[in-house]
Amino acid sequence: MQLSENHRQYWSKNLRISAILLSIWFVVTFVVAFFARDLSFTFFGWPFSFWVASQGALIVYCLIIWFYARYMNRLDLEHGVAEEE
Repeated sequence: MQLSENHRQYWSKNLRISAILLSIWFVVTFVVAFFARDLSFTFFGWPFSFWVASQGALIVYCLIIWFYARYMNRLDLEHGVAEEE
């Protein structure tokens, strides 16, 4: 099956945003958590390392999901592959 140029652009943008968001996920999950002990300043009255572990990563994960859903809905509309409601 031959893919049209429209399909190639769609998948190229899809793979690019997926790679960017997975990179952000990796940094938040592993890099920030690894160096959290070195973050010795207070943030809203709590040690920043505690805040990162308990709240910050969860907020970033929710933002990643929200952004991906919004981006893909717009991309689907742009390329004519959106589901009908």
